[in-house]
Amino acid sequence: MLTTLPSVLHQVEILNQMQQQEVSSYAQAEGISIPSALVALNLLTSQNLARQLESIFSIPVIDIHHYDYQACCESLQQRDLIQRHRAIPLTVTDSTLLLGMSDPTNIAAQDEFRFATGKQVEPLLLDNKQLESAIRRLYGSDVGEAKNQRSINEDELEQLVDLSDDELVEENDLSQDTAPVTRYINQVLLDAVRKKASDIHFEPYEKYYRIRFRCDGLLHQYSSPAAHLSRRLSTRLKVMSKLNIAERRQPQDGRIKLKLSPSVTVDLRVSTLPTLWGEKVVLRILDSSSANLNIDILGYNKQQKADYLAALQQPQGMILMTGPTGSGKTVSLYTGLKILNTDERNISTAEDPVEINLPGINQVHINNQAGLGFADALRSFLRQDPDVVMVGEIRDIETAAIAVKAAQTGHLVLSTLHTNSAAETLTRLTNMGVEDFNLASSLSLIIAQRLGRRLCKHCKQPHELSQLHREKLNIPASAEIYQSNEHGCDDCNKGYSGRVGIYEVMTFSRELAEALMSKATTLELEDIARKQGMQTLQDSGIEKLCQGITSLSELQRVLHF
Repeated sequence: MLTTLPSVLHQVEILNQMQQQEVSSYAQAEGISIPSALVALNLLTSQNLARQLESIFSIPVIDIHHYDYQACCESLQQRDLIQRHRAIPLTVTDSTLLLGMSDPTNIAAQDEFRFATGKQVEPLLLDNKQLESAIRRLYGSDVGEAKNQRSINEDELEQLVDLSDDELVEENDLSQDTAPVTRYINQVLLDAVRKKASDIHFEPYEKYYRIRFRCDGLLHQYSSPAAHLSRRLSTRLKVMSKLNIAERRQPQDGRIKLKLSPSVTVDLRVSTLPTLWGEKVVLRILDSSSANLNIDILGYNKQQKADYLAALQQPQGMILMTGPTGSGKTVSLYTGLKILNTDERNISTAEDPVEINLPGINQVHINNQAGLGFADALRSFLRQDPDVVMVGEIRDIETAAIAVKAAQTGHLVLSTLHTNSAAETLTRLTNMGVEDFNLASSLSLIIAQRLGRRLCKHCKQPHELSQLHREKLNIPASAEIYQSNEHGCDDCNKGYSGRVGIYEVMTFSRELAEALMSKATTLELEDIARKQGMQTLQDSGIEKLCQGITSLSELQRVLHF
């Protein structure tokens, strides 16, 4: 008769009695499975454990990538069982469910899946690393979710019709299990944080409703609840962000403070937009704990890093970050502020919103409705003896003029603009109304940037480029080029894992200042900067391609060349 996995391994003399007790205690204390505990304690490797269990139980070890387990799990809707028992449905037929497991002694898992699906369960062995990676890919990494938080499926949601009073609560503590829509929204938000999404889109249409996550810069569909739930979902989100639930004709902006655990919270910026079939709601996840403000890992090459650090050490001048929304400008700015953040400096920032909290820096949240705009905050900063000033974005001539004046009068100013390249920033500011001579005397550095996905280092594949491509893109014949594995592996998402910055760093020299005052065009300014050694965005991207960091298809997507 089968007992627990540690006792079975003890019986076949793979574990001694002390190790058997240690594994059981460790698994219980950490809230993890027995196979995970064996691996964590370095008693067995994941592969070795699978081979040993195959021999003991005569159950074959299979490769999970040979099965469309994601579609199977989505159709069965057994998330609770999968996460609780660390077992994953691989495929289902009319009568049989193939269940991937790393602990074949878990008879309770087989019984519960048999009862829940009405199918005969056939267990198959999985490498525990593959199993945990698959569950993480489906539902994200673990965060501090309350133990009593019960998930909800779409069938339960579809039974709801009218809004109920118990949804109108102000407490966003996820340990509270209240109304079904409340639980569903909490489930979506937790999954987004687990999957390290940057944005969540709730989108109503005529015949369906769609929820999407933006992960590593690309949108992926997460769920599609019934269309009639549109108003309930948007109302719950508006209640959580303290917006006017009666106003459905005008856009609104708010914030949610999401409590993941007693010690971990995440801020979300909420934006509603009236559309043809209801209110679309977009949430930006502002997780300051996940922001890594280390300049060495952002993607700057040696020269670009030296130029940025040199500009930061100047007592005055203006450093500008440019690029589209979501290109990493904020992280680059905060990285600079972290370097400057010493007891000898008075640093003030004006942001809309404050995305990352930095102790030691005076951060001001812009509130236009209360009459506090970027220009107002900047004027106040200059009366408070600042050394460094950061303006979240230069949007108008008033803000630009005050920022330029501050840079000319002994202050270091950091800010952002939405332009496509470093040279275009100069043209944009002059078109905004800033005088050429003022720009020439205040600018120190302009950084244009994009974010590209990193190739997974475990499964990236060589990519043979034609001679024509190499010549056109100026890629050396000796450079080994890689592409993504479209199927991915246990450590990535379809061949990519994380993102890397691609930069164009323009040091503002005397030659550029003279050309600017001579009304040079954007192309002429860029030519001068390149002759002085500036890498364009394309040059920087090609460099990362040759280093095996990213792929040609990703560069084409991000840089459009």
